[in-house]
Amino acid sequence: MSIHTLSVVIPTLNEARNIEHVLGLLPDTVDEVILVDGGSTDATVAIAREARPGIRVLGQTRPGKGSALVTGILAATGAEIVTIDADGSMDPREIDRFVAPLHAGADYVRGSRFSPGGGSADITAVRFIGNKMLNALANLLFGTSHSDLCYGFNAMTREAAWALHLPDPADGTRLRHWGDGFEIETLMHVRAAKANLRVVEVPSFEASRRFGESNLSAVRDGLRCLRTLLFERFVGASFASVVGTERRTRAKVTAELAGEGE
Repeated sequence: MSIHTLSVVIPTLNEARNIEHVLGLLPDTVDEVILVDGGSTDATVAIAREARPGIRVLGQTRPGKGSALVTGILAATGAEIVTIDADGSMDPREIDRFVAPLHAGADYVRGSRFSPGGGSADITAVRFIGNKMLNALANLLFGTSHSDLCYGFNAMTREAAWALHLPDPADGTRLRHWGDGFEIETLMHVRAAKANLRVVEVPSFEASRRFGESNLSAVRDGLRCLRTLLFERFVGASFASVVGTERRTRAKVTAELAGEGE
């Protein structure tokens, strides 16, 4: 096996019409595929297992895309981890472009629809304006150079994933944790900067969702991203330093209990 083992994490919820397409485009460089399913009532899981024998299927203890992503990230065994959506809007053939900077020494690679070479056929005017405003605020608050704060196509080393102090996916003491929703990408990008990780941005093209409707709400989830920025800037630094070590240890032990598939 190559020194650079690669895991791909895909959160799903009723993506039966899309998942086979996504899995079929994964490059040969991918060693492990983790599908984290949020309780699909269609044939998503069955189709995924048929399309990709050996795929790992996990459940999640709390609802939300963020919870699914963290469950998969912390359960991944690869030295490098890529996150990608299941709706067909992100092209898995771009994965090698995301991984190349990791091989060159980067810790965290964020995809951007708005850097030169990127683009989107799916974003609405409201989401575009909201993203631009959130980017500007994030760059002001954290001294960063984000061009796309809310995109879910990203890559990181295993060590970088632990440095993000992600919410423990096996902690069921509350119904919902901060970071369990669509604000997860904003949370990860900001914490990568706060942890002084070596961050590289690469262009990515977002196509339209192939089938079905998105669960994203521009206003609701935009406000959650705004709250994330404010919390991480004015509260989160002290919070993370206190609980980070405990959370990483607990998550490492319990991630596999989040619902390894049958």
